[in-house]
Amino acid sequence: MASVPSLAATVHQRLADALSAALPEAGVTDPLLRRSDRADFQANGMLALAKKLKGNPRELAAKVVEGLPAGELIADIEVSGPGFLNITVSDEAIVNTLAARAADARLGVPYAENPGTTVVDYAQPNVAKEMHVGHLRSAVIGDAVVRILEFAGEKVVRRHHIGDWGTQFGMLIQYLIEHPHELDHKAGDGLAASGEEAMSNLNRLYKAARAVFDSDEEFKERSRRRVVDLQAGDEETLALWRRFVDESKIYFYSVFDKLDMQIHDPDVVGESGYNDMLAETCRLLEESGVAVRSEGALCVFFDDVKGPDGKPVPLIVQKSDGGFGYAATDLSAIRDRVRNLEADSLVYVVDARQSLHFKMVFETARRIGWLNEETHAYQLAFGTVLGKDGKPFKTREGETVRLVDLLDEAVERATAVVREKSEKLGLTEEEIAERGAQVGIGAVKYADLSTSAARDYKFDLDQMVSLNGDTSVYLQYAYARIQSILRRADEGQKPVAHPELSLAPAERALGLHLDQFAETLREVAAGYEPHKLAAYLYQLASLYTTFYDKCPVLKAEGGPAQVENRLFLCDLTARTLHQGMELLGIRTPERL
Repeated sequence: MASVPSLAATVHQRLADALSAALPEAGVTDPLLRRSDRADFQANGMLALAKKLKGNPRELAAKVVEGLPAGELIADIEVSGPGFLNITVSDEAIVNTLAARAADARLGVPYAENPGTTVVDYAQPNVAKEMHVGHLRSAVIGDAVVRILEFAGEKVVRRHHIGDWGTQFGMLIQYLIEHPHELDHKAGDGLAASGEEAMSNLNRLYKAARAVFDSDEEFKERSRRRVVDLQAGDEETLALWRRFVDESKIYFYSVFDKLDMQIHDPDVVGESGYNDMLAETCRLLEESGVAVRSEGALCVFFDDVKGPDGKPVPLIVQKSDGGFGYAATDLSAIRDRVRNLEADSLVYVVDARQSLHFKMVFETARRIGWLNEETHAYQLAFGTVLGKDGKPFKTREGETVRLVDLLDEAVERATAVVREKSEKLGLTEEEIAERGAQVGIGAVKYADLSTSAARDYKFDLDQMVSLNGDTSVYLQYAYARIQSILRRADEGQKPVAHPELSLAPAERALGLHLDQFAETLREVAAGYEPHKLAAYLYQLASLYTTFYDKCPVLKAEGGPAQVENRLFLCDLTARTLHQGMELLGIRTPERL
């Protein structure tokens, strides 16, 4: 089905046509339409146009009003102030537009006009290290961006740039050679159990290896030689390195499973995936003159990046000892993503504290031509997760919070809330557990996604699982309430749009907001801003709550047609909530 133009778009076009007719010499003119508290919409374009043409804005506004065709779209239009147009659309137009949205599986949301290929780099844990609260935002924000872009019609390539290379692996591999049973598994009982066990084994091995490395000079030397073997591609060393990667993946996937996120092996291309490109990347940068040798290191300099001493701080691509820095890997990844994946957009969901690094990497790639007007890179920088005290989130002992512990506690708190509400629904223990997981994980995700990525946010589980306020539970409860109404409807009571009926104020407000879904998604996708979708959904749930309180549905006083029309509004609200929450990666239980 073709996309459904919003009421705002339709009114905008009518006004633009009327403006052009009233003042043909002005050409195509923007009426500057926006939502208004005084009416449904307000157009301010007459002021700027009249000033430009040295005319009277109120007279121009009156001409525009005269030129608007009579019909079913506009119920009332008035000239106010120095030439504003206050426009009220008809109840019939609202219901007809919503009916067109309801008839479409995509709710009238169009595909992007010129979709391309976007690589989204997100959820980047480190091999042989435990995931902590700092890994949460990249995973949650990145997953939502991927879902939103795919819904818009973009071809999305997921990339999980895991930390799977470096000097620490020499130490770990050498220790495993000398203690070959450290990664042996006991009998596990499923993915979550084996994931926990995998991390337990890796933690134990890392601590033991580090203790020997710090106290035994001969072991330290053997470990350093093992790094050389790893970089040279020694088969025995590589086989043990792969064991670490595979063991870590078992753990990663168990955590992502808790987060209700799907991550597939082909999407995991870590630092090691670009090893074969590093030397060539450095050669190309040096031959082009973009990078120069400085004290033996291959560097890229920038006029606006200086240290406290006023001297330039370069991007080091290759160290003076011949080793490659993170910049070499990141620049090689850009080459691969642009050349081999044919991407025109690269989105990096990475901590804001790495902003300077990525600014220099992207500028370097632009200087050599790997990025240009057609192919751009963007860091979707995110802030820090804070505790209730407004300081970086730590345990009481001052250690970084394990991500799996945080998720388990969220599910435990949410399950308690669900259990308290479950008596009326008669939920089984299995259903309570399932709902608890959906509510708990949804609460964690929504708290993150409802905040602008660039901002820090406080992690407060009590607030997150509350039924009141801007929480995912509030949205999930609104959805479940609608499903309850739809289930309770009599056999003859169906959701049917009735454009001939007049609407109550709460119905109009809900209907106008439902009509903004497609425009909201377009803005969200264009700016990689999931928080704007969260804000839209929260307002939708709030408007529905007002509608529910003021407009009886199954016992509507206006008879069967009004019951059907209100059921229609309920059904479209539920579908919009469900679709929007799905794009944020949050479940919507039918009963709650």
